[in-house]
Amino acid sequence: MNIFSFIGEIFAPAAKLIDDLHTSDEEKLTLANKLTVIQNEMHSKVIEYETKILESKTSIITAEANGQSWLQRSWRPITMLTFLALVVFDSFGWLANPLATEAWTLLQIGLGGYVTGRSLEKIVEKAKK
Repeated sequence: MNIFSFIGEIFAPAAKLIDDLHTSDEEKLTLANKLTVIQNEMHSKVIEYETKILESKTSIITAEANGQSWLQRSWRPITMLTFLALVVFDSFGWLANPLATEAWTLLQIGLGGYVTGRSLEKIVEKAKK
């Protein structure tokens, strides 16, 4: 469920209540319009919040990519290569102890974060140009 459908579900009972009111159609429309305005304001705030989060993540990744230290610039690829080695070793049964379910979950999160991070780095580079 995404946040926008969640917000819609929050306002659905109020919208149904407006429809069930024993008032004129004009009053119902006025209330429904006010409710829609509030819902749209909430959507705007969510978008602003998500934008700020994305900007923060972008600035962190940019700082890492432009860092002075080799380790600062390379820790993500090193981590992903380590994850790749673990996956290969586990797949061929070369590990003394197979990877636990939690380790696979961590690998999925790490891979998703790495792919997102690399994508953001490329977007930032293009935006700078």
